[in-house]
Amino acid sequence: MKIIGVTACPTGIAHTYMAQECLESECKRRGFEYKIETQGSIGIENELTEADVESADVVILAVSITIEGEERFEGKPIIRASVDRAISDVVRLVDEAVALTQNS
Repeated sequence: MKIIGVTACPTGIAHTYMAQECLESECKRRGFEYKIETQGSIGIENELTEADVESADVVILAVSITIEGEERFEGKPIIRASVDRAISDVVRLVDEAVALTQNS
């Protein structure tokens, strides 16, 4: 299972990176491949490549603002959530992402 995602909050500071850390920790705990891009106050970090998107099973957009480049995920299963949910409910969020791949 390969999960990719983007995290972004209105101020682009703490919650963006907290959500990234929570998603990465949960994916690592489950033994999944993962890559999480952040769109924070200093711009895009850990940017997802075309190859990352192509090889992904599912995309998690844990964002509370409009992000750059969302169109690159067209055709992929996508879970949308707030950054707050990615922080406080990451286990269920990843469960939903996994379930989405099984239903597509």
